[in-house]
Amino acid sequence: MTYPLPSVCERAILEQFLKAEAMALWAVRSAQAQDVPPVVLQFLRRHEEEEAQHLKQFELLLGTSSHGKTSLPRMPSQWRILAVQLYGYETLGLEFARLLVGLRPGLASILEDEEAHVGFFEREVRNILLQGGPPAYDTRQAAKAWRRRLPRTVDRYLRDASLAPFREGLRQHILDVIDERFLAVGLLTGEAA
Repeated sequence: MTYPLPSVCERAILEQFLKAEAMALWAVRSAQAQDVPPVVLQFLRRHEEEEAQHLKQFELLLGTSSHGKTSLPRMPSQWRILAVQLYGYETLGLEFARLLVGLRPGLASILEDEEAHVGFFEREVRNILLQGGPPAYDTRQAAKAWRRRLPRTVDRYLRDASLAPFREGLRQHILDVIDERFLAVGLLTGEAA
C-alpha cells in the first residue's frame, strides 16, 4: 500500500530521499571495509554504484548537492549486526521510495532498485537467523535495538512543514510496515514490535 500524498509534499519527499540516498551511499561504502561474506561484498559494490546514480539523479531534480562527508560512518564490524542495520535502513528507504513514486510515477525504477536492495538484505538476515544459536540471538537483539531508534529517525524524515497534516498517519504507516517486515523475517516477535 502506498500512502497517498498531495503534490505539495513532493519537494519534501525528494529532499528526504536525497538525504537518505547520501546516507545509504556512505553506509554501503563503509560496510565494504568490514568483514563481510564475498557475495555480500560483490553486492555492496554494485549497490554503491546504484546509490551513486540515484544520488546524482536527485541532485539534478532538486538543483542541489548532497552534504559532502569527509569520513565514512562507523559501521558494526560483525556481519550479522551490520546486516540488520543495512536491512533496516534499506526497508525505511523503500517506504520513502513508495511515497516518492506516488508523487512521481516516472521514478519507478528507483522503487525497483530499492525493492532489490531490501530483498538482498532480507535473504541475508534470514540466512543468519537459520544458523540459530548465538548468531540468531545477536541478530534479533540488534534488530530490537535498531527498532527502538527508528521512531526518532522517522520523525526527522517527516519534519518538513508540508508533511505536517500527514505526519502522524505517515509515521504510523512506516513503523507498521517495517514492523511487519521484521516480524515476517523473524527478527522480532509479536511482543517486541
